[in-house]
Amino acid sequence: MKSNQNLDADGRPYNRGLLIASLLIGGFLTVLTETILNNGLADIARSLSITTATAQWLSTGYMLTMGIMVPVSAFLLNRFNSRNLYLVALVIFIIGTSIAFVASNFPILLIGRLIQAASVGIIMPFMRNIMLLIFPVEKRGLAMGLTGIVIALAPAFGPTLSGWIVMHYSWHYIFGALLPVSVLVLILAFFGMRKILKTSNPELDIRSVVYSTVGFGGILYGFSTVAVGDKLISGAAILIGLIGVLLLILRQKGLTTPMLDMSVFKSFTFTLTTVLTSLASMALLGLQLLLPLYLQDAFHIPALTVGLIMLPGALVMGAITPISGLLFDKFGIKLLSIIGFGVYTSALIAFALMGPNTSTFAMTITYMVWMGGISLMLMQLVTAGVNDLSMDKIPDGNAINSMGQQVFASFSTAASISLITLVAAGNPQLSNSAATLLGYHYAFYFLIFTGAIGLVGSFFLKK
Repeated sequence: MKSNQNLDADGRPYNRGLLIASLLIGGFLTVLTETILNNGLADIARSLSITTATAQWLSTGYMLTMGIMVPVSAFLLNRFNSRNLYLVALVIFIIGTSIAFVASNFPILLIGRLIQAASVGIIMPFMRNIMLLIFPVEKRGLAMGLTGIVIALAPAFGPTLSGWIVMHYSWHYIFGALLPVSVLVLILAFFGMRKILKTSNPELDIRSVVYSTVGFGGILYGFSTVAVGDKLISGAAILIGLIGVLLLILRQKGLTTPMLDMSVFKSFTFTLTTVLTSLASMALLGLQLLLPLYLQDAFHIPALTVGLIMLPGALVMGAITPISGLLFDKFGIKLLSIIGFGVYTSALIAFALMGPNTSTFAMTITYMVWMGGISLMLMQLVTAGVNDLSMDKIPDGNAINSMGQQVFASFSTAASISLITLVAAGNPQLSNSAATLLGYHYAFYFLIFTGAIGLVGSFFLKK
């Protein structure tokens, strides 16, 4: 099928504009849930009488579940009708959101979040794959720019929305506000989505799923508990996780039809862009979790004000991401990546240097600059990587890239929270507020280090 003929997998014409609308609106709604709780975690912790470290699992567990689901996404896309798969994923999202909306305790709320994450783990790579397949190669930069509005802008907008909701209503309405919109998206998808790929009958390798779950789950659990739990258990979890990942990789090499086709790593461009995308995702999701907590804990800024500080940055990302797609189509990835990593790493340094006298105006401008830098190259690194793959490898490439982003982002949030706790506990001579501020600064140093690695790696990209 040629993408510019607007024919589905059965050779029937379809309205590409309606299909894209159903994808992007549905994607925006579901990906929004990645960060929509970030500005409400403190309120949830107080309401449910749990610690911030426990509440943080509503974000960390969410991203871990996404990381587990993403490897299965390539199998699902090849096995099931595209239209039916998307509709089922949306129904799962509505079920998870409903459970979270009525939750009266932490375990039920966590279950709702994990069900949400399972649906988003299907929808996010699904959206990328379909957008790449319905556009020709020379327009993929624009296609991924449009997709980037969803993947980048939705998480950026989440803290602002949740800040406004928790200021005026109960945190339950963070989920309640999503439900009517979810139903409307389901109706839109019912009429707009079509079968884009011809299906086959691949088998899901259960051992690969188990290795993936144990591997990434163990690593994330270990890093999440190292600051507040038994160090021996945390270390054992990390070791078991690493073994699980190694077994997953070896298993894929031995399968005739692997769950994840590791041959995509034969492409140097794909391998490097996947690493750089994962590093950028560590910063994106890490800062969007850290910043609301940082401003509320260290500066005692109300949740709504925090949301307003972050809103201009979200708008900057929404404006620059599609423009970056056009720049990529014209100039390639190398210059965009160098500028992007350079700008956002510099902004992170500014965050690490902030003190009690820093104005909210300076915070807002710094966040806008940071968002501008990361939106220049995040989605275009993905595009550059998959452009180096053949058409039949794109679903596997997207699945591996998405998995890397989610796993590294999960590691970033878990490691950052643990680092804050360790540093604060290790400086008893300081006041509580001073120790907390120092802990956040060390978390920023960690993100600065990852940004510096990304900047150096960008110079090795092909022009």
